[in-house]
Formats: sequence, structure tokens, C-alpha cells
Amino acid sequence: MQNGSKNSHDFGASFGPSLRLGVLGGGQLGRMMIQSAVDFDARVEVMDPSSDAPCRHLTPRFVQGDLQNADDVVAFGAELDVITIEIEHVSVEGLKTLESQGVRVIPKPDHLAVIQDKGLQKEFFAQNGIPTSPFQLVDGAEGVEQMGLPIVQKMRKGGYDGKGVVLLKSKSDLPKAFDVPSVLEHAVDIEKELSVIVARNSQGETQCFPVVEAIFDPVANLVDYLIAPAAITPQQAQDAESLARRVAEAMDFEGLLAVELFLDRKGDLLVNELAPRTHNSGHHTIEANRTSQFEQHLRAVLDLPLGATDALFAASAMVNIVGSAAAHGTPIYTGLEAALSTPGVHPHLYGKSAVKPFRKMGHVTITGQSRSEVEQSVMRIREQLAVDGKA
Repeated sequence: MQNGSKNSHDFGASFGPSLRLGVLGGGQLGRMMIQSAVDFDARVEVMDPSSDAPCRHLTPRFVQGDLQNADDVVAFGAELDVITIEIEHVSVEGLKTLESQGVRVIPKPDHLAVIQDKGLQKEFFAQNGIPTSPFQLVDGAEGVEQMGLPIVQKMRKGGYDGKGVVLLKSKSDLPKAFDVPSVLEHAVDIEKELSVIVARNSQGETQCFPVVEAIFDPVANLVDYLIAPAAITPQQAQDAESLARRVAEAMDFEGLLAVELFLDRKGDLLVNELAPRTHNSGHHTIEANRTSQFEQHLRAVLDLPLGATDALFAASAMVNIVGSAAAHGTPIYTGLEAALSTPGVHPHLYGKSAVKPFRKMGHVTITGQSRSEVEQSVMRIREQLAVDGKA
């Protein structure tokens, strides 16, 4: 553990009920992290801005606070042994203060500062020879045409789950441009959207989960479902994992890192974006892999040996359960009983008390003995599952 820490001995040897582990963010990722932490007898404390956060009733200490307010973050974490995140939009300044006071912070505040800003991410890729789509940085809407069209405009800060991203195909789309500091990227001719989740601990040990293939909902701009392993060549899978390791090593990253990739129609791999936490593209690992992404995240945070990531089934999938286009109010789930009659299906509902259009409300994992079997189950379950609302 770094100098100035509260524990001078090996950090991993001190975990257990006496260790205080804090999480910034109390949504579904924190909820599933807590489920894994129970197996380690680790007590997880949570801060979230919402009094009705999904983690609220699963933690011995819940603090309602502003994740981007340095004073709130420091007040929450001052007595903790270690602190981590389930969302990257948090106060880097507050985390740096906690780190200087001896709290172990994973991922490191400096890494969060880069990943929070999509412009700094892109510059990091360029400086380290990481392949990515050509880009330019602009201060607002005025400069969005300078790369030509079509382009993708991404807000440098604050975007998530498809928000803060707009495709500008022609001049008629320019009124949709964001008038904030942004990244402009040439629109990639995408063959497949892939993801590799890589874990790295303080000793530099790394483990990658097998490459997954994500299929997006074009209306919600969210992942509709994913399939593992991705339908790519063995060489492409090896190259994708190597690229994810390169990113983690170039950053000297510690923790769990989701590396989102494009495979273009020429067969080239390009890094799209990074997420320094557990990720939607790793949810299937709860049932499908020897170690889940949530356990792996905890292992890295607690500085323990990383777990094996090999798949336990020939194929697996994850289907997001999101609110329907007009859903508002108390969630009403339909189709769960039918979905659960399919072998290999496991539900994960997030405990959210209100549904909104396209809000993630849960997911199901699917495991099977072949890709075709799993794909058939995915198509059937996508038709069965729905979340509407009751006022």
C-alpha cells in the first residue's frame, strides 16, 4: 500500500469485518458490489445523492451527499480504510484529499481525472500510441463542422448511458450540436462494438475477461444485449485483450477498467472509451465466469490476488431491462415469469422505486451450451420482458 496509509502491513491481509470500505455511488453497480462483498465479510458504506438509492437498505451506513462536492466526499471517507466508486462523476479533489490522509483510493484520483474528461482520454490514447478514431477538441457548437461531416460529438464531461453523445450526419443536424467543450470524432464504419474488462492490482498482475460483443438500441443509445464470447476471430480476440492490457499498463491503472472498442469494417480495432469501474458489459460474468466482475473489482480494491476469469459455459448473454418509452411511476414488470421458464436465465432487478423511459431497471443473464442456443433465448426474452409504470 502507498506511503502514508493507515495500515503499514500488507493491505490485503487486513480485510474482513473490521475493514471499512466506502463506495461513492449507490446505484445498481454498488448494489451488486455489496452482494459480492458479503462473501468477503467486508462491510460496505455508501454515499449517494438520492435518499432512495438502490443501496440504501443494504449498507450499515448510508450518507446522502453530493458526489461531486469535495467537502461531502472528504466527510464521508475520512474514517474509511479504502474507498472506491461505482460512477466516475465524483470529486477528484475530495479523493486526493482522502488519499493524502491515508485512505486507500482505487481507482487513483489522477486516473479518474483523465477518464472523466473525454478530451483528456483521447489525448492519453494519442500520447501512448493507443489506436483510436481521429479527433479534435472544440469549445462549443461553433467549431463542430471543422472536421467535416458525418462526425460524432461527445461532451467532454458529464455524459453517461448514451447521454452527451450526438451523431451529426449533415448540416441539418447542426442545431443538435452541444454548445459545450466537446470531442469531435470521425464516425467509424463499425463492424462490431466490443468490450474487454481488465483488472490490475498494485503488483501489476492483470486479468482480462473474454471479449464481449454489444448490440445497441438505436433509439435509446444503450446496450440492448451482449453476447460472450464475441463472434470474432481468435486473433482479433487476442488483439483486443492485448489492447486492453496496453491501456491499463500505460496508465499504470489499479482497479477494474472497462475498455470499449470498435472493430471497423477494415478489421482494425480502435479504443472508444474507458470506464474505471464495473460495467454493463460485464454483468453476465456473475453467472457465466469463474470470477464475476464485481468480485474481481473487490479483489483489486482490497489488493488481493486476482481471480480466474475463464468462462464456465460455451456461451452467455445479458439482456438489459429498461423502462418502456412512455414509462413513469412505480415499476411494473411483465414477462419475467415467461423469461424464467427458459433454462439458464437468471434475473437481477435493481430495486429502483421509479421507472423512467429507457432507465435501466435490471438485467437477466443467460447461459447455454452453444451460441445459437443463447441467441435464441435472447431474442425470445427481448420480446417477453418489459417495464411500464403506474402513477
